[in-house]
Amino acid sequence: MDSGMIGKIEKAILYAQEPERITFDRFEVTFDGNHKKHKITYDHGHWHCDCNFFQARGVCSHVMTLERVLIGSVKPAEAVPMPA
Repeated sequence: MDSGMIGKIEKAILYAQEPERITFDRFEVTFDGNHKKHKITYDHGHWHCDCNFFQARGVCSHVMTLERVLIGSVKPAEAVPMPA
């Protein structure tokens, strides 16, 4: 292995210890839920999930899971209050 590659590996190890350097702008994932697969997108702070709960409340277990996995790298979803 050449010294250039060794330097890049060392830098990657250091970067990985500072996750606050990473901010996601947008992505799309497939989440394998208990009953079916769900499509989740994140675009500049705005979440979307194709599940019914997200449609009604603006947050769901699928999105909350990704928020936990990516903590610090994404903005949390904003829940819609339950109607009175």
